[in-house]
Amino acid sequence: MSTQLLSLDTAHTALLSMDLQTAIVSIYTKGDSDLIRRAAAVLKEAREHRLSVIHVQVGFRPGLPEISLRNPLLSAIKNSVQHQQLFQGAAGAIHSAVEPQQEDILITKHRISAFAGTDLDMILRARDIDTLILFGIATSGVVLSTLLHASDADYRLIVVKDCCADLNAEVHGCLVEKVFPRLATVLRADECIQVLQAN
Repeated sequence: MSTQLLSLDTAHTALLSMDLQTAIVSIYTKGDSDLIRRAAAVLKEAREHRLSVIHVQVGFRPGLPEISLRNPLLSAIKNSVQHQQLFQGAAGAIHSAVEPQQEDILITKHRISAFAGTDLDMILRARDIDTLILFGIATSGVVLSTLLHASDADYRLIVVKDCCADLNAEVHGCLVEKVFPRLATVLRADECIQVLQAN
């Protein structure tokens, strides 16, 4: 889709920056700062156009009571002190380049999707949001899971593909090139900024 044909009602649009925590960013970008720089630019533009900006982070209570041992992915965290440290302290904080600002909203989740077990849906409905701009890490994790939930809930969706990352480049490519376009408009960061500037 041409960005010239994409219109946004910014009062009813939210930007979701998902799981861009320091340790996660380091692991998935392997020190490449381009993704976080692009994400910061999109966040800056979104704030300038007064979108609702929502940050989603992974976090757990002491002892991780939110995690069931029946969950194969999350139980690996519960069974590993090393994995738990990825979500604690400075490592678990949102990366300083994209950290929440005063008017932003912060949501802590305990599952893959930004919706599962959180008050995200309530916040979006309270703000009369009908359009979501999504990015985050990992493409095959929080982005995919949140996108599917949001699509089923009838949100208009935009994915900023070069602000997403996955450990498997082939999986990332398949999702952003073949799967996501069936449910969302998929843009690069510079294209997303152009759309925001045009609205």
